[in-house]
Amino acid sequence: MTRDLDALTSWRSDWRGLKVAVLGLSVTGFSVADTLTELGAEVLVLSESASEEYERLLPVIGAGLRIGDLSEVPEELIAFAPDVVVASPGFSPTHPVIVWIRETGIALWGDVELAWRVRDKVVRADGTPADWILITGTNGKTTTTQLTATMLLAGGLRAAPCGNIGVPVLDAVRDPEGFDALVVELSSHQLWYLGLADPEGQPVPSSTVCLNLADDHLVWHGSARAYRDAKALVYRNTRVACVYNRADDETMRMVEEAEVVEGARAIGFGLGIPGPSDLGVVEGILADRAFLDDRRNTALELTTMHALAEHGLNAPHIVQNILAASALARSLGVEPAAIRDALDGFHLDAHRIEVVARAGGITWVDDSKATNPHAAQSSLQAFPGAVWIVGGDLKGVDVSDLVAGAGATARAALVIGEDRSAVVEAFARHAPGVPVIEVVPGDTEEVMTRVVELAAGIARDGDTVLLAPAAASFDQFRSYADRGHRFAEAVRRWIDQGPTHE
Repeated sequence: MTRDLDALTSWRSDWRGLKVAVLGLSVTGFSVADTLTELGAEVLVLSESASEEYERLLPVIGAGLRIGDLSEVPEELIAFAPDVVVASPGFSPTHPVIVWIRETGIALWGDVELAWRVRDKVVRADGTPADWILITGTNGKTTTTQLTATMLLAGGLRAAPCGNIGVPVLDAVRDPEGFDALVVELSSHQLWYLGLADPEGQPVPSSTVCLNLADDHLVWHGSARAYRDAKALVYRNTRVACVYNRADDETMRMVEEAEVVEGARAIGFGLGIPGPSDLGVVEGILADRAFLDDRRNTALELTTMHALAEHGLNAPHIVQNILAASALARSLGVEPAAIRDALDGFHLDAHRIEVVARAGGITWVDDSKATNPHAAQSSLQAFPGAVWIVGGDLKGVDVSDLVAGAGATARAALVIGEDRSAVVEAFARHAPGVPVIEVVPGDTEEVMTRVVELAAGIARDGDTVLLAPAAASFDQFRSYADRGHRFAEAVRRWIDQGPTHE
């Protein structure tokens, strides 16, 4: 029997007997399987590996499990004949299993789409599901998601950050307490999966933003255009506010091209003076000219650059994140006073332009989360003249423009990682005046120790040593957090052993 998948747009829909294959078994994959079995679907999870906990829990919830190679289409998947496949965003468009699913015509969803289809699991007091705010961009997604959720909470709304930030959207949707708003961070991978099903099954989010666009994940998507098009999907069917970056023309074009609900507004943000439908900065004041009655002649003060500096939130790219989050919060009615309160208590996550130590006249900054050139550029602009630690897995992205621009201001560059040659060559071509030291990889335990020793020998009194790799970490480290942690530990050891201290 062929199921009418378009009818499955509610928790109250009849999901019984639906055959669903789940690709990948991580936190998100388990939340998908758990949700579907609770709805009565027949579920088979396919994964190349699984933790002992998940192997134990899947039979308990009533799902099947197949562990093994997925480089080819498994016979178990073919025999299962699923109505729907819900794939982890780790599976690229060119993965053999994904190619087979699309060629076969089987419906292909991501976990976010499934969450939208069952969003009425928990409703607000008036009986309606939570508002959804969608956030994407090459950089700044997590910080902006956290900022937005914090502002909504300060404004009296029950809000939860979820999605790519670490908490699966399905877990938030199924929370028994319910929410007024879900602030959903979306990667380009998640957005690619969000764009494959019937439009009626797609989110109609309240407000959305693409913070910025720069080349990233080109290997996964196959081209810069494909990456851009995936990001642009965030704006589709927005009904309240499409927020865009005034300094990034591509985000404006995304909004102009998007199919949105009639009445949705385009709201710009930027570090300059705001226009009548913008948020911006005027003489050190973060101002809103978009969400007030007289937008042409007045503006509302949100906070000041001085106040942000007191909390370490005044780096230019962080200010842009704050303005974007403020626009999203204001679109749901949060007042400026609540935004100020939220910012007064907000702290950036670890490994995001985090000062880990000041000693011997040197400031050591961990921005290990700068995993692409766009993010590293923001760091270098915030700390001009730094001793720059750069390199790792470049993910197919060219660093030439970064080196020729912000990188040319560095006092010196320490190059780490498997793609060192591309970075070294970029300096030779575009910034030959910058001293470059190539740190030959050794044991992971030793890499940062050697980097810190070399950096301490180069840095002068008043200098900053900046870890902003412009690359992914998995070539040498478990994660960007592991890379940043090892850097911080090496700095502390150098301080403990060094002859001078502040």
